[in-house]
Amino acid sequence: MNFKLPILASAMAVFLFSGSALAQEAPKYDYAEVFKPFFYPQTGTETRSASGQPGHAYWQNSADYNLNVSLNDTKNEITGTAEITYTNNSPDKLGFLWLQLDQNLFSKDSRGNSVVPIAGSRNGAHGEEFDGGYRIKSVQLDGKDVKYTITDTRMQIDLPKELKAKGGIAKIKIDYSFVSPEYGSDRMGVQQTKNGKVFTIAQWYPRMCVYDDVLGWNTMPYLGASEFYLEYGNIIANITVPANHYVVASGELLNEKEVYSKEENNRWSQARNSDKTVTIHSESEIGKNNASGTKTWKFKIDQARDFAWASSSAFVLDAARINLPSGKKSLAISAYPVESEGEKAWGRSTEYTKAAIEHYSQKWYEYTYPAATNVAGNEGGMEYPGIVFCHMDSKGQGLWGVTDHEFGHNWFPMIVGSNERLFAWMDEGFNTFINGISTEAFNKGEYYKKQDMAKAGSFMMSDNLEPIMVGPDNMREASIGALAYYKPGAGMSILRETILGPEKFDKAFRTYIDRWAFKHPTPWDFFHTMENVSGEELNWFWRGWFFNKWKIDQAVKNVKYINGDFKNGVQITVENLGQLPMPTTVQLKFKDGTTKNIKIPVEVWKRNKQWIFKVDSDKEVEIVKLDPDSKIPDINMKNNSLALSDIKPVDKIDTKDFSGTYGSKETQLKITFIEKNGVLYGKAGRQEEFPLEYSGDNKFIFDQENLTIVFSKDKKEITLKDGGKEFKFTKE
Repeated sequence: MNFKLPILASAMAVFLFSGSALAQEAPKYDYAEVFKPFFYPQTGTETRSASGQPGHAYWQNSADYNLNVSLNDTKNEITGTAEITYTNNSPDKLGFLWLQLDQNLFSKDSRGNSVVPIAGSRNGAHGEEFDGGYRIKSVQLDGKDVKYTITDTRMQIDLPKELKAKGGIAKIKIDYSFVSPEYGSDRMGVQQTKNGKVFTIAQWYPRMCVYDDVLGWNTMPYLGASEFYLEYGNIIANITVPANHYVVASGELLNEKEVYSKEENNRWSQARNSDKTVTIHSESEIGKNNASGTKTWKFKIDQARDFAWASSSAFVLDAARINLPSGKKSLAISAYPVESEGEKAWGRSTEYTKAAIEHYSQKWYEYTYPAATNVAGNEGGMEYPGIVFCHMDSKGQGLWGVTDHEFGHNWFPMIVGSNERLFAWMDEGFNTFINGISTEAFNKGEYYKKQDMAKAGSFMMSDNLEPIMVGPDNMREASIGALAYYKPGAGMSILRETILGPEKFDKAFRTYIDRWAFKHPTPWDFFHTMENVSGEELNWFWRGWFFNKWKIDQAVKNVKYINGDFKNGVQITVENLGQLPMPTTVQLKFKDGTTKNIKIPVEVWKRNKQWIFKVDSDKEVEIVKLDPDSKIPDINMKNNSLALSDIKPVDKIDTKDFSGTYGSKETQLKITFIEKNGVLYGKAGRQEEFPLEYSGDNKFIFDQENLTIVFSKDKKEITLKDGGKEFKFTKE
């Protein structure tokens, strides 16, 4: 137990808390601010429980799509018809509908183009000059033309009659076309290879905006940096391409016998029963299909928030079986040009895909789609339900990393449908975190390198970064990697490894995924769930790591043997200097090579800025170090350890020699000193005892309140020092 100044209520307080003591600058760490209550902006509602789960009246609208599209591979043009069945499950009548037209980002006068700096950006079309954006040919509601307004990347449809609440259905049909950018904001594009173009097609049809219980219509424009927030539904896509193309897409291929040869269908059957990669369409077979005209590929995916596809005459295709925990099977598929072949490159793509899906299914939540397809394109990496696009030049560890990351997104945000436009960390950060665990598990750690989290403190807690909770469109592009990926991912690791422990964390995190699978959680739903399931108060962590730019800086302030003799044990003083506290692990390394770890819970920092504790030991200490396993980022590593060789040795004493009662005529107070287990305690009047540290030359300190007590050589007098004031006491 720690003590506040024990004589606060006495007459002595008049002297001790006047002058210099009150004039001192307040320490940087403010525990009242860190642990203050009322973190949550509201209590539970009918739609969102205070426990973090969907409320008893939770509702969510849905959007089913029937998509018919054709590809002109010469003009890079997509022409399509989107038939949307939109169901209003909300308690509100709707007088209009909002849709996303994300291809309009590539219009010359788009807002997204306007915010691209002169120096360039990964977002947009990289300066490509082309006639981009949607060409809307017609919009119909229930078979009749309807009024609509397009504003940048949004379309508003005015309804002739309000859409009924709790089940009203609107049927929308939109005819459209657009020219694909060659580089589509690193999310889609067209890549030229020696055997033809590779088309990776996404954001290719008008999609419903989300109407929810948090903001109503979510209509933030698409500027390129922030990603997507989409309704769930069932999607059918009929994709017409040149007859010599092969198409891969989200979901299940419905007409494989029509689009593949008999031999290729036999290979698909082998792949569905093989844990080893089976080649479906080989390099030697590329170019032998000289069929003219077109071919239509039919796909279906259920309970999905989006749909993407890829088409090329240059694809090598291979596949293998994915084994799921329930006994169900899925299929890992890879599609890539010959330039990407090789066992050190895309030849292992299907192996990587299978391993990632099986790991995440076992660890967190079972994969829900019939296939998982990895496509080599010109994107650095981008994710969609059941399909991802990774760069064709990726190899080895890089290819594993991007494949694992993009398929991790099938859990966040494909299964757990958070709002990426506002909270990129809820998909990128969560995914970065689970990627670390999967990489350690893959092939006995083939690509795993243990991170020294402690050394990352200066990077992740830099003053140049915005807070994590700032949306991706509201932070400098250079900050996105840190704030959407690394810092929230590191925060999850800290929460798992240091604050909660793996068992409690994993249970809570699985519960969060299970509760919000195919729903729309907010950050507060996540926070509530983690606290309720783990049983721990965590608002101090959410407040410091996500909402503010608080820094972690803990230090070893002092180490000393009790009464100057190592056989009496050692006394250690640790400090919390940064505004964000953490549970503290202190390691003692003894001169005989052994070590001892002491764990200090975060509750110590609820009312203390430093903590003094004793370790029972009869060994000589070589060094005392914080966070020996490097699990916590710290902005100042220099103060995290203290060697006893750097400390001036303290003369040995017998604390019993300092026992006794001392009085002061000036204050009319008495201070009694008592020895307990080799430690000297002071007690003023009826107040609680307070421990004293011996610092040599008959001097003791109560460091927490900056008090010093000096005994005369004959122990007949003491001088109590506080700041610039001194008080004399005489032994009775």
